[in-house]
Amino acid sequence: MKNKTGNALPPHPRCAISNDMLSHRAYVILTFTAAVAFAAGPFVVSFDGFDPNAYPIPQDDPPAQPAGYAFSIWGVIYLWLLASTGFGLFVRPDDPEWIPTRPPLFVSLTIGAIWLPVAELSPIWATILIWAMLISALVALLRTPAKDRWLLRAPIGLYAGWLTAASSVSVALLGAGYGILFGQTVWAIIAIALAFTIAMNIITTRKSPGIFTFAVAWALVAVIVQNASTAPLIAGLAALGAAVLAGLFIYVNRTPLAQ
Repeated sequence: MKNKTGNALPPHPRCAISNDMLSHRAYVILTFTAAVAFAAGPFVVSFDGFDPNAYPIPQDDPPAQPAGYAFSIWGVIYLWLLASTGFGLFVRPDDPEWIPTRPPLFVSLTIGAIWLPVAELSPIWATILIWAMLISALVALLRTPAKDRWLLRAPIGLYAGWLTAASSVSVALLGAGYGILFGQTVWAIIAIALAFTIAMNIITTRKSPGIFTFAVAWALVAVIVQNASTAPLIAGLAALGAAVLAGLFIYVNRTPLAQ
């Protein structure tokens, strides 16, 4: 482009802050905000598990569900995710290795912030939403870099690991509660197999920290406790699943990961 004298005009200066940078900064703030809303959920909604009578076939003490103590892991998950997203906000806002992790984590935490009130109203929608939480959390986990392992990959791994078990249990409760093909025992077996399969595939990527395996095993051990005296088959399968996942993690990570 030229001016009236025929001389070329200087190129138009570019904006110092690109749209991409603004988008990244927005996700930094939004992800932290979503983590705060997610962690605040239990203080707003008191949820003690699905109402057994919320299903056509009441689900009293279903064998797929871990013993009650296992749910205490949520306290650690909430605090660790707050620490992680807070660290990202104040220390790693523009770190290029953190950027890919934030959009899927934001999606998962945002869904998680509304999950408790939904779970009180509809087990079906709660199941749909917890699977959306799981899928987006797994995407976030697989995008984490090796750096800042204990402030990024580990907290997301703990979160994704527990969601792996919780989403599988929700399927079993829904299947048994609506009398779909099988009863509680078979659906409990399906839940264990489903959680095991998801965990196995994530572990073999070598992008999952040991804490991911721990979270799934934590749930499986609680299934053992729940069923040790009443359903030895379920307890035995849960024990086998936990042992195999632990062994698989050790085998896959027998050599250091380069990245």
